[in-house]
Amino acid sequence: MARIWKQPVSVESLTAIHRETAVDRLGIEFLEVGDDFIRARVPVDGRTRQPMGILHGGVSVVLAETLGSCGAASCCAPGHRAVGLDINANHLRSVSEGWVTGVATPVHVGRTTQVWQIELRNDAGQLTCVSRLTMAILTPAA
Repeated sequence: MARIWKQPVSVESLTAIHRETAVDRLGIEFLEVGDDFIRARVPVDGRTRQPMGILHGGVSVVLAETLGSCGAASCCAPGHRAVGLDINANHLRSVSEGWVTGVATPVHVGRTTQVWQIELRNDAGQLTCVSRLTMAILTPAA
């Protein structure tokens, strides 16, 4: 498959733009940028657990939205912006320790909208959450 990115994107550039943000505070780490996917992970620890001792569902959504948004922004033509329209998440399995790793891949990369599928998995490779993110693509102001 050909690279889908229209903007420069790398683990290093994604890490740099997320310094001093929620992503940084939650311990999310970017791991890989492939030709048509982005992979990152979040630790399951005191920053990210809910009172029952498992990964907070909202943190799963933060990881999913971060991955999909980064993918969408990197697929935009220069001067265009990607903004979130809708996200949903189905939480399938709880996680109480280790890491949860997410991979975002495009379902649709259009001129005015993009749809991204994000799958989150635990350290054993078991699916913990599936999410779909819809992004609006804004053209440069005239």
